[in-house]
Amino acid sequence: MMDMDRTACFRAISTRDARFDGRLFVGVRTTGIYCRPICPARTPKFENVSFYPSAAAAQEAGFRPCLRCRPEVSPELAFWCGTSNTVSRALALIESGGLDDDDVEGLANRLGVGARQLRRLFAQHVGASPVTVAQTRRVLLAKQLIHETVLPMAEVALASGFNSVRRFNETFRELFGRPPAALRRVRDKGKDGREAGALSVRLAYRPPYDWDAMLAFLAARAIPGVETVSENLYRRSIAIGENCGVISVKPADKNRVDVRVRFPDMAALPQIIARVRRVFDLSADPDTIGAHLALDPALAPLVAARPGLRVPGAWDGFELAVRAIFGQQITVPAATRLLGKLVQAFGDPLPAALRESEGLSHLFPSTARIADENLATLGLPGARARAVTSLAQAIAADPAIFSRGANLEDAIVKLRSLPGIGEWTAQYIAMRELREPDAFPAADVGLLRALADADGRRPSPPELLSRAERWRPWRAYAALHLWAAGVQHPALSGKIDAREAA
Repeated sequence: MMDMDRTACFRAISTRDARFDGRLFVGVRTTGIYCRPICPARTPKFENVSFYPSAAAAQEAGFRPCLRCRPEVSPELAFWCGTSNTVSRALALIESGGLDDDDVEGLANRLGVGARQLRRLFAQHVGASPVTVAQTRRVLLAKQLIHETVLPMAEVALASGFNSVRRFNETFRELFGRPPAALRRVRDKGKDGREAGALSVRLAYRPPYDWDAMLAFLAARAIPGVETVSENLYRRSIAIGENCGVISVKPADKNRVDVRVRFPDMAALPQIIARVRRVFDLSADPDTIGAHLALDPALAPLVAARPGLRVPGAWDGFELAVRAIFGQQITVPAATRLLGKLVQAFGDPLPAALRESEGLSHLFPSTARIADENLATLGLPGARARAVTSLAQAIAADPAIFSRGANLEDAIVKLRSLPGIGEWTAQYIAMRELREPDAFPAADVGLLRALADADGRRPSPPELLSRAERWRPWRAYAALHLWAAGVQHPALSGKIDAREAA
């Protein structure tokens, strides 16, 4: 287990310091329960507590989740983030279901390490094994659904990732000494969280959060028929496997976001939640990131001005790559109009029951549909049309192209091998789809301009890379701060270097 200062941790729980919520969990030996530092229960005695860096570590030590402070709704922060790239990559893969159909050996192979080394790294940085992390995620999601909805227990089991209702019941009896239904608090049918065929869940994040910046970013790029942004509400159509549905996301009180899901297969809920967390960068720790970046005098005032700035994620890698190629040499509005034409021509229509008045009418076209189409009919230049078609063919042949791998460098090389993807686009995809916090388009004109000296001299890309060493492992956030400072840049204007189409 990680070395944690017991005195400092005890002081945090004694004062119920919210800054430590999601950073540490306290196990109470006299009760067998683990809690958040903000738990309203009476503070236990110093000699009766143990401290853990993650809920999984506390659970692996034999503690069960508190029913009062509910660890399942605490911010999902990476206490170890920046300490081990391998662990952070593994956690991202586990969150997206990396251990649902594979074992630790397979997960380790994807990360380029041995299974024994991966277990050692998890013990050092997380305090729990990869399997325990995956199991804890399932248990905490199930517990949240039990508390916040009146879904039948069989559906809760399915929606939280359990392979069988029997295993679901056994797990809860082992942890809580009672069946899962005994934990249910919601009795009012008006609070079932599934009104009009939709399931509602709340996800926590660590403040501050610059919602204006996030929603403005998504609104400027909303694809007609697929996405809408209005009145702090983001909606989009989604497809997973053979099923389709819609989601909506909006900020809520108490540092939460409300997520409303209309989807026929509840087994997809963990994957949907993982993607929402990715799009809205809910797992970021802005205090840690901001404190590190503020060490650079050039970034300090930018961080102070936008302390909750996040890196917007992407729902789907192919969709993001098509966005980037469509946007080469044109503005964001022009690219968005072209994407709307693409959706109308080749996207599958949503079922009438899902359309309502939400402004959503289609799914984004699949790789299989685009692979055989001539996109030049949309008014797209021939070279770019061929690049998108070739890209669709490549991804259809290898759907794992956009999965997170062993390291950033390997990811960039793999992305650059794709048709129409140059260095800038590869780094951009790494930032938004692969969730690489250290991705950095060093040749970006906006970044170079933002760091020009008093005489207007811009650094060269190698010089910028050298300076950005001090920003690691958060260079993607540094780029967002520089872009958000008001400098016109490709990520906002959509005018990407012509070499991207090569």
